[in-house]
Amino acid sequence: MQHTKFGRTGLQVSKLCLGTMTFGLQCDAAQSNAILDTAAAGGIDFLDAADVYPLGGGHNTAGRTETIVGEWLKGKRHQFILATKCAGQMGGKPWDQGMSRKHILDAIDASLQRLGTDYIDLYQLHRYDPHTPIDEALEALDAVTRAGKARYVGVSNWPAYKVARALGRSEIRNIVRIDSVQPRYNLLFRGYERDLLPLCAEEAIAVIPYNPLAGGLLTGKHDRKAPPAEGSRFRLGTAGARYQERYWHDQEFESIAAIRTVAAEAGMSMATLAMRWVLSNPAITAPIVGASRPEQLADSLAAAEQGPLPNDLKAKLDEITHGWRAVDAER
Repeated sequence: MQHTKFGRTGLQVSKLCLGTMTFGLQCDAAQSNAILDTAAAGGIDFLDAADVYPLGGGHNTAGRTETIVGEWLKGKRHQFILATKCAGQMGGKPWDQGMSRKHILDAIDASLQRLGTDYIDLYQLHRYDPHTPIDEALEALDAVTRAGKARYVGVSNWPAYKVARALGRSEIRNIVRIDSVQPRYNLLFRGYERDLLPLCAEEAIAVIPYNPLAGGLLTGKHDRKAPPAEGSRFRLGTAGARYQERYWHDQEFESIAAIRTVAAEAGMSMATLAMRWVLSNPAITAPIVGASRPEQLADSLAAAEQGPLPNDLKAKLDEITHGWRAVDAER
């Protein structure tokens, strides 16, 4: 597994990041540990979580993923770059979510306890909170880094103009700067190519995209003529409807059919092809790969080993999926 520079920082991270949002609902602790073991054996030493995970759960499950990751990390914390996120709803009170100073400072302490660590390598705001001034959020993140509770900070699901404004405010006030973004990006959703990815390339911001396989749709295992399978993200708790709204449409399945033909001609799996396409974009630092079974990581690990696609093959895929799609809410 190769490592790569994390934006403008001196940090190096593996070319793939393991997403853990399946841990605690789709996967029990034993299955989650098996996925973590497989990822580590494949050279992935960059882990991403969030306080609201597992995906598809609610208040009664929030924090379960971080607890599973923290238990697995015991005795080997220094061997991994650990990222997590806050801003999602963690309780019934109005201040149990968002980007306020109170919530950020409360949330990182709770995450540190669940993860069983003194620090988080990358602490991210999971979504943009329109009710909190950017300065307040940046000041809180600055306090978190100065206290040594986080090494770097980033954001997820932020539009480009908000990222640009945050960069400007950080420069003017000489406080912590956003060093990474976590957008949704894959062959079926390319809207961020218009503004966010060029901004990140120009400002040397790391990009760690989620959903590189479109929630599993780009593996080719789903059939438009049949309902989504039980246990898949398209039927998972509170998240199923969101994933269906994102990807379960005729246009996406038409693209899947064309991509399947290209994959067959290239002699590789659809998942490896789709992941190599993401890795071919020079703005991308490390795609976030998820799994509900250890063997599902094989195609992504193969993609990281094989690297970016040849230009002619990438051009074929670009032709199939070119076009802008509106950015939706956080996963």
